[in-house]
Amino acid sequence: MILVRLAGPTISVDVRVLEVRGRWIASADTANGPTLGLGFAADTAIERALQPFEESVAELLGSLHRQDLS
Repeated sequence: MILVRLAGPTISVDVRVLEVRGRWIASADTANGPTLGLGFAADTAIERALQPFEESVAELLGSLHRQDLS
């Protein structure tokens, strides 16, 4: 499991990412509990897990470094 902290000027979110049989699952911490995202790529799973943060998704993904996922 990989833990990344995505951050912007107004928000930070911890996301856990795991590859299982060629697919990725991401779990993002929210005020209402974790949200999950699935995808064939880690960044797709992360983007889907961040949906509760609608206005901040682009900002949060901008802080993602691909090397964090290796």
